[in-house]
Amino acid sequence: MGFSRWLGRAAMKPFARALPVMGDTERAALEAGTVGFEGRLFSGRPDFGALLAAGPNVLSAAEQAFLDKEVTALCAMLDDFAIDQAGDLPAEVWAYLREHRFFGMIIPEAHGGLGFSHYAHAAVVTRIATLNISAAVTVMVPNSLGPAELLLRYGTDAQKQHYLPRLADGRDLPCFGLTSPYAGSDAASIPDRGLLVEREFEGRVVRGFSLNFSKRYITLAPVATVVGLAFNAIDESLPEGQRELGITCALIPVPQPGMEIGRRHRPMDAAFMNGPIEGREVFIPMDWVIGGEARVGQGWRMLMECLAAGRAISLPALGSAMQQTALFVTNGYGQVREQFGLPIGRFDAIAGVIAGMACELYATDAARRYTAAVLDHGEQPSVASAILKVHLTEAGRRAVNHGMDILGGKGIIQGPSNLLSVAYRGAPIAITVEGANILTRSLIIFGQGAVRCHPYVMKEMQAVRDKDAQALGEALIGHGGHVLRNFWHSIAGAPLRGTPPAGLEKEARLIARLSSQYALTCDLAMGLLGGKLKHMELLSARLGDVLAHLYMASACVWRYAVEKDGDMLPVARAAIRMQLDQAGNALEALYANFPSPLRRVVGALVLNRSTRLAPLRDVQLLDLARRLRTNNALLRGLCPDLATPAGGGLRDLMDALALAEQLGEETVELNKAVRRSASMERAAQASSNPELALAYLRAADKVIQVDDFAP
Repeated sequence: MGFSRWLGRAAMKPFARALPVMGDTERAALEAGTVGFEGRLFSGRPDFGALLAAGPNVLSAAEQAFLDKEVTALCAMLDDFAIDQAGDLPAEVWAYLREHRFFGMIIPEAHGGLGFSHYAHAAVVTRIATLNISAAVTVMVPNSLGPAELLLRYGTDAQKQHYLPRLADGRDLPCFGLTSPYAGSDAASIPDRGLLVEREFEGRVVRGFSLNFSKRYITLAPVATVVGLAFNAIDESLPEGQRELGITCALIPVPQPGMEIGRRHRPMDAAFMNGPIEGREVFIPMDWVIGGEARVGQGWRMLMECLAAGRAISLPALGSAMQQTALFVTNGYGQVREQFGLPIGRFDAIAGVIAGMACELYATDAARRYTAAVLDHGEQPSVASAILKVHLTEAGRRAVNHGMDILGGKGIIQGPSNLLSVAYRGAPIAITVEGANILTRSLIIFGQGAVRCHPYVMKEMQAVRDKDAQALGEALIGHGGHVLRNFWHSIAGAPLRGTPPAGLEKEARLIARLSSQYALTCDLAMGLLGGKLKHMELLSARLGDVLAHLYMASACVWRYAVEKDGDMLPVARAAIRMQLDQAGNALEALYANFPSPLRRVVGALVLNRSTRLAPLRDVQLLDLARRLRTNNALLRGLCPDLATPAGGGLRDLMDALALAEQLGEETVELNKAVRRSASMERAAQASSNPELALAYLRAADKVIQVDDFAP
């Protein structure tokens, strides 16, 4: 007997006891998607050559033209306040979306869609969301997790030929019902049941399912013409224990006997359509099951595989849009609004916050753009998509909160000239949907990453499941070498694999070293805590946070390399520094909270020789804030997706800033002159260009004013 087989046999029973019990639905979620650069970080061996191989984001000529023409025209139709007050998009906006196939971006041209790349899809949603989140949600849902993607991957030829052209041109508007009142985050346990029956349908007897279901929080449900639905398929003719066929997905045309649809929820009173769907003995023939009878029971795997890509696009796009708009607003308002004789953006307390927002935006948007590039290479990074969903929506919420703090009274007075209040109210929606962040952060990022990204854990689990002693022994030997290598690299420093861009070599080395420390920590946590780690959610969340910050720091290296903008080097360095500092803090907190003194001592040994970039000093933050105030190209590079509205508070701010750019430092003296003379006309006369000065003063006053209404 070889050593590997002997070791595997000796370890088989202990490993079988230590590994957590895993159901079929959990296994399907864990096995969904592919592993990319996040796997290299998890193994402690990041290769920057492999990172940069993803190349830059590229738009085709048709995609760029669509952004320049159709998206620009749509944005000019969006009045954020009016849409919010009306509680719906204007009829002409709905018609425009259908006419120009906004609902068919992911559908290939052969089926009448636009056939856009993941990056183009994300760019469209992001740009719309900088002006109006409800319009962006309306566009993103048909292009995200829902019938179109499920049909493209799993639909029968007949289903594709019928539905895809209708979805592409807006004749059919889809929604997808997954969440039930008693199954939210635990979506795999949906109680909705479909009994296998035979019924007469359209003049003939066919097999199908009789459904009873209750769904809620379903976006577009009140206006949908076709409902995608997930339910548990049951065959009561089978023996006890074999009757549950599994989660199944089907398409139901609207209206349908027994189905109630059209009522509306009001998530944070937002204007996008959302509502419940109820069904009692709704019959669906087998032809309505997505993929036909062969796909009965495969719905959960289908959904998880689609989510691996879709979760990386839509909600991260909303988070990025909130960040970009908030940074532009706070930086711009900080130049227009004066207190104590100075623009408020020059006060250190405000300048530091704005600079921090810029650094976080560079990192999170780098991760979003890098993941889109990977998706366009055919990958489906499920762990990375979970990272993006959590950290971009949280960053969007933080940015809007910072913006509201800086705007002060301007931020809390509702009206057409308000700059952020609608986004502020809508931020919790992105946090909550497609897997609540508190769940995704504490269970999914590390829980899925530990299995999918680790070079040996999946092999060990498979070997135990198959009772293969040889395979288990070989995996354990490799695992041991992996632990020893990462221990040495944690103490002595990790080698640099690949060539990072000039100017970021030091940052790349620190990413590599912290990656080794993280990989070693993961093995220590899993080895010392075993299956209990699955239920220690605070520790699991910290392990997920470290991976997320390493991923975003690495994406900054990629972004700087592909954009080739030397002016962004200070921002890239600062962004990486902030991410690594947060990753290091999460590691230290993890070891401090290990449930025994001995385990905390092990952690201290691992981190004792750790070398990290120091957190950004105040002087560096303030210098970055100064660059943002004085270098418009830098701000445009950080906010490239910001669209120009036809009117409203954001347009007023853009107009004032355009005039201020022409006047330069003279704006400070003009503002002082207005206070002395109490007359914009007299203050403008002292300028070298009185006409321009008066236009600026009027525009700035428009930005500062708030709306009032008759009682």
